[in-house]
Amino acid sequence: MLIWFDVTTLHRQKKVKTEPSWRIFSLKELHAATNSFNYDNKLGEGRFGSVYWGQLWDGSQIAVKRLKAWSSREEIDFAVEVEILARIRHKNLLSVRGYCAEGQERLIVYDYMPNLSLVSHLHGQHSSESLLDWTRRMNIAVSSAQAIAYLHHFATPRIVHGDVRASNVLLDSEFEARVTDFGYDKLMPDDGANKSTKGNNIGYLSPECIESGKESDMGDVYSFGVLLLELVTGKRPTERVNLTTKRGITEWVLPLVYERKFGEIVDQRLNGKYVEEELKRIVLVGLMCAQRESEKRPTMSEVVEMLMIESKEKMAQLEANPLFNGNNDGEVIDESSEIISEVRDHQ
Repeated sequence: MLIWFDVTTLHRQKKVKTEPSWRIFSLKELHAATNSFNYDNKLGEGRFGSVYWGQLWDGSQIAVKRLKAWSSREEIDFAVEVEILARIRHKNLLSVRGYCAEGQERLIVYDYMPNLSLVSHLHGQHSSESLLDWTRRMNIAVSSAQAIAYLHHFATPRIVHGDVRASNVLLDSEFEARVTDFGYDKLMPDDGANKSTKGNNIGYLSPECIESGKESDMGDVYSFGVLLLELVTGKRPTERVNLTTKRGITEWVLPLVYERKFGEIVDQRLNGKYVEEELKRIVLVGLMCAQRESEKRPTMSEVVEMLMIESKEKMAQLEANPLFNGNNDGEVIDESSEIISEVRDHQ
C-alpha cells in the first residue's frame, strides 16, 4: 500500500515538536499577574521560596515560585538549569512553564493546580472535607511513585528530588498527583542559606541526610516511605507525644503492623471505606522505604512495582518479611523482603 505524506504538514509537525514548551516571562508581566506578589495571592512558602497565584492576560492561571535572594553571578547557571528542568516531562510531574531572571529576581512559573497540595487535604484547609477517598489515595501513591522513579531512572539528566513531602505533591482538577520542586538543589546557591530550612521537613529526612546534609536517591526513597504512611494514616510525619517527646510516624505504625491491626492505622476519616489488601501493601512498602539503613531500602522503580502487586503469592511474601515480625526492637532497620530481589530479577 502506497502512503502519501504532505511534506509541509510533516515539516510543521516536526517544528512543533522541537519548539520549547517553556518561555521567558518578563518581571513586569509576573508583577501584573500576581498583583505585585500581593500577600492575598500567596499560596504558601517552602524551602526555596514563596509561591503566588497569578492570572495571565489570556486568562490562564499560573503559580509563580519566587526564589530566595540570588546573586547576579549565578544568572547564566540559573537559566541553563531551569531550561534543563523545563525539558523534564512526565504526566505526574509539574512541568516548568517558564521563568524570569531580572535583576535580583529569580522566578519560576508553573501551571496552577486547583486542588492545591496533598498536605492541604490531609492537614490543612481541605482536611475536614474528606475529598480524598481511598481510590484517590491509592492513585496518588502509585502515580507520585512513578514520577519520582522517572526522575531517578529515566530523566536526562537523572535527578534527585531532595525534598519529597506532602506539600510538594500537588493535585490537579481531577486529583491526579503532580510532583513539584524537583532539581532545586542545583538552582539555589550553595552558601548554606537553605540548610536551616530543612528543619521544615525534618520528619521526612533520612538519617544519613540529617547526619551529612547531603541528598541522595535513597534519601528520596526514605522520604517517600514517610509520605506513603502519611497518605494512608492522615497523620503528620512526626507528632508530639508530650511536652518533651516527639514520635515519628514509623514508630507509631510499626507496632500496629506487628499485631496486624491495619484498621487502626488507616485514616479514620475514610469511615472504613478502603481496600484492605491495598492498605496493607502501601503500609508495608512505606515501612520498607523508611528503613534506617539506606542499603536495605528498595529503589523507586522497585517501589512502583511493589505498589502495583496483584499476585497473592507476592503479597504473602511481602507480609512475611522479617521487618514486620516484631523482632526488631521497634526499629525499622531489618532486612528487605525477598520480593525486592524478585523485582530486581524481573527488571
